[in-house]
Amino acid sequence: MDYIIYFIITVGILVFVHEFGHFAAAKMCKIRVDAFAIGFGKRICGYNKIDGFSWGDLPKDWDGKGNTDYRLCIFPLGGYVKVAGMVDESMDTKFMESEPQPWEFRSKPTYQKLFVITAGVLMNLLLTVSIFWGINFFQGKQVFKSTTISKIEENSFASKAGFKSYDKIISIDGIPTKDWDEIIDNLLVSSKANVTVQVERDGIEQKFDVSRNLITEGSQNGFFLFPYPTQPFIQDVMSDSPAEDAGIKPGDIFISIDGSELKDREQVVQLISSNKEKNIEIIFLRGEDTLKVMINPGIEGKIGIAVTDAYTGEFEFKTYGFFGALTHSIDNIGQYTILTFGMLKNVITGKIAFNQAFGGPVKIAQYAARSADTGISSFLFFLAMLSLSLAIINILPFPALDGGHFIIILIEGIFRRELPLKVKIAIQNAGFVLLLALMAFIIYSDIISL
Repeated sequence: MDYIIYFIITVGILVFVHEFGHFAAAKMCKIRVDAFAIGFGKRICGYNKIDGFSWGDLPKDWDGKGNTDYRLCIFPLGGYVKVAGMVDESMDTKFMESEPQPWEFRSKPTYQKLFVITAGVLMNLLLTVSIFWGINFFQGKQVFKSTTISKIEENSFASKAGFKSYDKIISIDGIPTKDWDEIIDNLLVSSKANVTVQVERDGIEQKFDVSRNLITEGSQNGFFLFPYPTQPFIQDVMSDSPAEDAGIKPGDIFISIDGSELKDREQVVQLISSNKEKNIEIIFLRGEDTLKVMINPGIEGKIGIAVTDAYTGEFEFKTYGFFGALTHSIDNIGQYTILTFGMLKNVITGKIAFNQAFGGPVKIAQYAARSADTGISSFLFFLAMLSLSLAIINILPFPALDGGHFIIILIEGIFRRELPLKVKIAIQNAGFVLLLALMAFIIYSDIISL
């Protein structure tokens, strides 16, 4: 039930913001808006000034003549704004039987059409900037006061780049590093083909070059470097597992197993898997409480947890002024946009599996609920990242998306004539079918990954 509630809240906010952008832009350009819908398909209920609030579909011959019907539809996976005089997902082409009217989309100049079609993306970007600004301004940023690398796995991107476990990074391209933010920023922001890194390793200082391509690829695949010290952090607990039976919950931090102090997730995996069918003592932190449980990993040597490494060293909060928070928010968006397009590139080239890069309603519901459980800031950050992703995906030049409409409007503006109606319908139909097939695949991938 939590998943459903948070999914509705998350998608509802994102869809409303996006569609409100189209709606407001159309109104500013004096274009008639026939419907503002949250969801697709059959109308469940809605409101307009003529009929007031009503349940079910409106009459087939209903014509509000500019009176917008605000409606809720049966499939809560998106929404739409029905703009008069535009060939869109509704496939309504009756308006083509008459001459263009002043209140119709098709009668407006190209710059107004482009403004209306991109306003949804602009609103998603504005939401992202606003959330990032609010977090940066009111909460500040948590900065890890460490320049030492945690344990590095063999054949990882960090290992291939030349880093070793517990290296202390002294400088990057000759710039001294004082905290973890400076390390990441200097590695990612540097425009050089190779980045020169100076480290202290086993008491000896040494330098080596790291390939820019390797840094980019490593950061896009979810892991490059992580600060030391760390302890194992429980991301998820499987249902009906030994861990759930013992009372372990997501967010717990493991301290020791059978008296062995823990520094990283690899130790947890090794100690649990090597004690099959034996009772083991696990001591862990939950908030400020230290708890102890006995667990038997069974014949498979597993207790049903997803574990990662969490930084447990010193940190401080960096605060920003009004304009500083705004500037930092825009920088955040730029970095995440670059990473997103890099991920898209890796999906296209086959370096990352499609279902690892994209998630559908099931994953959105899961991550929304988990982020909300962690706190309002985590949920808002998750919402901002989804809003940014929605903006990026929507502006792609794909039929039926805003980017596809943008290209068509641009072509029509350049040649000063509309494309034939049959061509527009064919493009919309093809795009809609592909989007449905893509959504079906994403939902299927979500389900089989549960």
